[in-house]
Amino acid sequence: MTSTNPAFSGRHRWKVLAAGVVANAAFSTAFSGIPMTAVLMRSGYRLEDAALGLVLGLMGLGIAVSELPWGLLTDKWGDRPVLLMGLGATAAALFAMALLAAPTPGHVPELAWLGAGLLLVGVLGGSVNGASGRAVMRWFADGERGLAMSIRQTAVPLGGGLGALLLPMATLRFGFGVMYGLLGALCLVGAALVAAWVHEPPASGAPTAANESPAGQLPPLQDARVWRLVAGIGILCAPQFALLSFGTVFLHDFGRVGLVVISAAMTLVQVGAMVMRVWSGRWTDRWRNRPAYLRACSVLVVVMFAALALFTLLLGEGMPAGSSLVRAALLALMVTSGICVSAWHGVAYTELATLSGAARAGTALGMANTAVFAVCFVTPLAIPHLRAAHGWSLVWLAASACAVVALPLLAPAARRVQPGATGHLAPPALSSAQSSSCTSTR
Repeated sequence: MTSTNPAFSGRHRWKVLAAGVVANAAFSTAFSGIPMTAVLMRSGYRLEDAALGLVLGLMGLGIAVSELPWGLLTDKWGDRPVLLMGLGATAAALFAMALLAAPTPGHVPELAWLGAGLLLVGVLGGSVNGASGRAVMRWFADGERGLAMSIRQTAVPLGGGLGALLLPMATLRFGFGVMYGLLGALCLVGAALVAAWVHEPPASGAPTAANESPAGQLPPLQDARVWRLVAGIGILCAPQFALLSFGTVFLHDFGRVGLVVISAAMTLVQVGAMVMRVWSGRWTDRWRNRPAYLRACSVLVVVMFAALALFTLLLGEGMPAGSSLVRAALLALMVTSGICVSAWHGVAYTELATLSGAARAGTALGMANTAVFAVCFVTPLAIPHLRAAHGWSLVWLAASACAVVALPLLAPAARRVQPGATGHLAPPALSSAQSSSCTSTR
């Protein structure tokens, strides 16, 4: 198959990107959308907060344990077979949950069925993240990668926004069985687009040196620079998962906000995150300042979640009656914090994937997603205990502290460059991720 085939024209890379976005969005609607039904899940499955935190974390655990194996398989087999296998199996698991793990007026399934189902969905759906990212890396040149990867990363808030907008209402009206079935159908739509559009780039005329890694580059699993960036990505996701997993419960219990307003607020978080991810990818492609941007995002997350902790501490036991302005301020702070903590992902993943080399991007992205979803598992487990110890203010303060820890890992302070250097803000280990050919180091 050669580059003269119209299926591999220059414009085809946008079809590959579109298929990756839809595939990621389909799984993200399940992963990010199911926690939006946390209030309904708590009542429908008759769960305590600790049990709710466990089941919400199990899908993240499934993704965490499967991401690296899926990434290694992607680098070995290619993007297309892994995406097709993963999306098809995830759809089957969701359909099985609709039949076996959905509560009805006369029956509440055992907690084990719900937990096992969500764990399995996570294990199978973990295939989507690394494979779609590797496809983007292999089809786009470095000058477009930040934008392309950020567009791909909009699939996460896109799916989360669809989940926040549709799943609570669908579940309230039709039940959890319909909700799981709808999620399974979305995965099949993603698989259909992958089957139609996702292929390996042509051997000649490819937009990048897709099969190469930087000369002398260690494999990602042996590269301390990759591990440092992976750790920073994972830790900075803790405040994001805190807000996404228990934000609805916080607004319902503490803010005394209704379900419709909660859904609107969480949808706004996801829409804002989509806009910021696309803007940040394009902006950092233009200025080649990914480390500086990541540093600024980390500092902003520290400030926003500290402000949320202080605001919550001042309110004490909860929202006072008749306090519309205070409630509006709380909603605005939640939405702004959610957007800030979701804006940096595309840039960070581009930095990581380019650092490791396009041919090894599946492994590197698998490493990052393992860290991310391990944090996703731990975060909702920890929140009920932090809340019991010192209320919601401690939850948000701990989220701010995670951003403090992530800052030096995600974006180390810039070193002074030598005369005649390009002046990138990153130290040599990270600025090499910005070279246009992925084969030079500075």
